Amino acid sequence: MIEIQSLYKSFGDKDVLKDINTTFKEGQTNLIIGQSGSGKTVLMKCIVGLFVPTSGKILYDGRDFVAMNKKEQAMLRREMGMIFQSAALFDSMTVLENVMFPLDMFSSMNLKERKARAQQCLDRVNLVDAQKKYPNELSGGMQKRVAIARAIALNPKYLFCDEPNSGLDPKTSLVIDALIHDITVEFNMTTIMNTHDMNSVMGIGDSIIFIKEGHQEWTGDKTQVACSDNQALTDFIFASDLLKKARQAFV
Repeated sequence: MIEIQSLYKSFGDKDVLKDINTTFKEGQTNLIIGQSGSGKTVLMKCIVGLFVPTSGKILYDGRDFVAMNKKEQAMLRREMGMIFQSAALFDSMTVLENVMFPLDMFSSMNLKERKARAQQCLDRVNLVDAQKKYPNELSGGMQKRVAIARAIALNPKYLFCDEPNSGLDPKTSLVIDALIHDITVEFNMTTIMNTHDMNSVMGIGDSIIFIKEGHQEWTGDKTQVACSDNQALTDFIFASDLLKKARQAFV
């Protein structure tokens, strides 16, 4: 579980995040949504330590990340897995070597154990037969699955996903969403995802926070989002006339 308490972030005289208070629960896919420039990416970067908040607390199972020294933060980061907007794979490495990379860097396993763990993770995302291939030989969806395998190699407690469906077709996006959700439940991770994809919101949004102009505008889940009476949220989700008609049919 990750708790955000009275979080503020400013750049110079510009307040980007203003009094964010929310809880991201374990075993759930927790989504951060909002328009470009709303502050959701800044929030994610504060949570993982890429930005230092102006004030407030970020508690990882009660441990205040902001108050930690650099060594303590580095140790906590070993409990985190990351899936980037681009798969961010190493082109010169095979699929297996990409998944082994965090194990090579941070685990005390021997080579045989690291290879076995990487193969186990690839099997979990249905890619064990692709282990000898290179990223440029894979489709976009397969690359994202390799990225997921790499992210879970160290068996993280916390999983962060930055627009994981970016560049994927709708069908493949659903596959990636389902995989992230299933792994989250299976390993009881605290998963936080930045997304613009409304299919993700309606499909795997166990918990959703909507950010508008740096404010925490709305929180809820996928069963509540379509029926919300929050006008800003409605305008964001049902931006097109077609989706507005779909909402009318839904409610």
